[in-house]
Amino acid sequence: MKRLTALLAAALISAGAVTATASSASAAECRRGYFCVWTHANFDGMKIDHSGDDRWWEGNMSNQDSSWANHGVSGPGVPDHVKIYDGRELTGGVTLCLAPGQEVSYNGRANDRGSSHTWAKGC
Repeated sequence: MKRLTALLAAALISAGAVTATASSASAAECRRGYFCVWTHANFDGMKIDHSGDDRWWEGNMSNQDSSWANHGVSGPGVPDHVKIYDGRELTGGVTLCLAPGQEVSYNGRANDRGSSHTWAKGC
């Protein structure tokens, strides 16, 4: 009976460790002070990161964005929100606006629509 209890306890501890790893793996890896964009949901695929505005997303990122993270730094008067635009050169509508610290692993309305972004003081 003690052996069965020990095995059951070990299995539960092991399951908890797997759960903890899985939940922490979903957090976006994006440097402090940066806005990051990935081509796939759940912060996967090709990634670009920006500490400033980008009016023309490079490479194959334009209209391929599927997850986003704003790890910008906040402070008085600091533009710390990120507005993502449908068109290059900050044209078209805003597809998504992220507050400081906000991470979006997927958004069906904004998926594959971003082409440029700017840092702003609000959404």
